[in-house]
Amino acid sequence: LMLDRDDRFFRKLVRDNVSGQLKVAPEHCADGVLDAMGKPHFDVYEAFRKKYFALSKEIGKEQYLVPYLMSSHPGSTLDDAIELALYLKKNKINPEQVQDFYPTPGTASTVMFYTGLDPFTLKEVYVPRTAEEKRMQRALLQWRRPEMHRDVVAALNKGLKDKLNTIENPSTWPFIVFEDARAMMKSVVREKIEKFGSAGRI
Repeated sequence: LMLDRDDRFFRKLVRDNVSGQLKVAPEHCADGVLDAMGKPHFDVYEAFRKKYFALSKEIGKEQYLVPYLMSSHPGSTLDDAIELALYLKKNKINPEQVQDFYPTPGTASTVMFYTGLDPFTLKEVYVPRTAEEKRMQRALLQWRRPEMHRDVVAALNKGLKDKLNTIENPSTWPFIVFEDARAMMKSVVREKIEKFGSAGRI
């Protein structure tokens, strides 16, 4: 759709075929994960999103995008999940549903899951396998929910600790800056306190 120089189909889609919300499947924002999925890089989705809202405004309709997201797909590291969580935070997206990857027969993703190899290149692919990491990756995508607080904090602490062990200057970490991590953690804790009650200063 984004390669079509004639945008008449896009305009018709926005004008006549969207009843307020359009469900789309970017699935992730990290290019490495999208490569493993066989999907175009995230800048394609961003271009689609901007044009969709621009056309909606031009036509005079208030319409929304509902992104379909997936956690723990082969190729998705904890850093990638944190990157996606920060994208959701920055764009004020609060997904109600998140699909955790589950291997199904006959797909390249399932081959990666069981072998740890990309079947097209035979290069190694990181696969989140433990229940702990899969739980943390899913929680990061729904970090606003109070019940996700423990796993979100654990994921951020692990991500920050691992990254601090490999870089000299933490400010160069491209996926997360400390102020964002601190703000995210405080927001989650605050929501939990408001819902369940607690004492002490955040």
